[in-house]
Amino acid sequence: MRQLSHYTRTFALALVLGSLGPASVMAQVPAKAQAAQKSKVVFQVSDGESRKWELALNNVRNVIKDLGKDNIEVEIVAYGPGIDMFKFESPVASRIDEVIKMGAHVVICENTMRAQKITKSDMLDNLGYVEAGVTQLIRRQQQGYAYIRP
Repeated sequence: MRQLSHYTRTFALALVLGSLGPASVMAQVPAKAQAAQKSKVVFQVSDGESRKWELALNNVRNVIKDLGKDNIEVEIVAYGPGIDMFKFESPVASRIDEVIKMGAHVVICENTMRAQKITKSDMLDNLGYVEAGVTQLIRRQQQGYAYIRP
């Protein structure tokens, strides 16, 4: 009888905790801890079409404006034909500079650069570089970044 009572209590506790839901549990987390948690997002740019570049840059700008640059970590990972938008002669060069100043980080795939015989001197300033763009996307998703491919 005593064992049945223990199981009954455990079941009742599980029901109560389950009915609280995530919002109730978050309400119990101190406000400071909630505020300290930054949102994280990684944008994939692998397309050579300028319309897609514009969309990606609009998405980055909008998310930073909406959440505030202190509340979000934004990274753009470019590889394949998408790295063309980060060259000096890119038609969106000024917009890239704008999102970098807003707090976005941009990383370029060095594998793509080697394949296309592009050097860092061909690229805009203030960019970062990674060995493989796809691997960077995997890492960021494992680190909890939301993944966006405009």
